[in-house]
Amino acid sequence: MKSKRTSLVHLIYFSRLNLSADPAARAKQIGEITRQAQKKNEFAVITSFLILDGPFALQVIEGERQSVHETFQRIASDSRHREVQIVEWREILKRDFVTSFTTVTRAAANEAHFAKAGLLPMLQRGTPKGGAIHGLAVTLQAESMAKQGIDHLFV
Repeated sequence: MKSKRTSLVHLIYFSRLNLSADPAARAKQIGEITRQAQKKNEFAVITSFLILDGPFALQVIEGERQSVHETFQRIASDSRHREVQIVEWREILKRDFVTSFTTVTRAAANEAHFAKAGLLPMLQRGTPKGGAIHGLAVTLQAESMAKQGIDHLFV
């Protein structure tokens, strides 16, 4: 039996960030990215999860094929990113992420999750695995939801 083709896809990419080294200026730039992306993603019915790990950005973007393509084209041409590389692009049956735009930065509070994912050496070599990025994003989302008292999703 042939499987039904879906127009729902996810795209996982990574890039090197062109952001300020000054912590206050960098935080302001990240806040700006978050505000802009949230508005655009809501309009395009995109869900996404952005992970910031030092100079690297890793993101899972979910939505209709054309919306994901257009969103990624904006990201790839954004001067705040360089060396943008698609790690995975595939059809999915359902979304794994619940908000239009969530950002998590590597910090002491989530260091164990980042260490377990083991992405930093892969990022430094330019060879991160889609499954590792996706798994870390799902773990970080679950932890965030648990802290809010949400134990499961109906998506």
